[in-house]
Amino acid sequence: MRKFTDKKLLVATHNAGKLEEIVSILAPFGIEVVGAKALNLPEPDETEDTFVGNARIKAHAAAKATGLPALADDSGIEVDCLNGAPGVFTADWATTPTGRDFTMAMEKTWKACNDIAAPAPRIARFRSTLVLAWPDGHDEVFAGKVEGQLVWPMRGKLGHGYDPMFQPDGYDITFAEMDADEKNQISHRADAFRQFVKVFEG
Repeated sequence: MRKFTDKKLLVATHNAGKLEEIVSILAPFGIEVVGAKALNLPEPDETEDTFVGNARIKAHAAAKATGLPALADDSGIEVDCLNGAPGVFTADWATTPTGRDFTMAMEKTWKACNDIAAPAPRIARFRSTLVLAWPDGHDEVFAGKVEGQLVWPMRGKLGHGYDPMFQPDGYDITFAEMDADEKNQISHRADAFRQFVKVFEG
């Protein structure tokens, strides 16, 4: 594994919630973190059908455009009774002509489960795949997940995305009912980051 020796890391996301979460996780390492939006980077088309494929597109595009090492995350929720959907298309399910509407996406997901009379518990998981790319084209991949189930109605005002309908295993509250510190210890992204931080070691 290539070690990270730079002092500045570009996080290739325009999602403010995701950037805030990553900044919080990286805080102990003293790395300066900048988001793609702050550098006015365009969002590349995500044309792959896997999390790692889309994360690679975003990381390499950002590294090439800026000359900085770039970290990209592609993540989503997989619902077992929907054969893993929405999966890599999680954000697409929330897309509207005026932006992303995750309340609509969650309603759509729950309706899809009801339409096939899926029994409870409706098992689901969040997946996060991180790709750290350097300007020379090298990259490292880190994949994480957290298991749980869907709940309805939506609960909680914290978090982002599908958090209000996802209850992780071992808890009786949703991600959107957890404070950031608690969520950041058990989330799919935290799982991936536990592997990612090895690039700072040695």
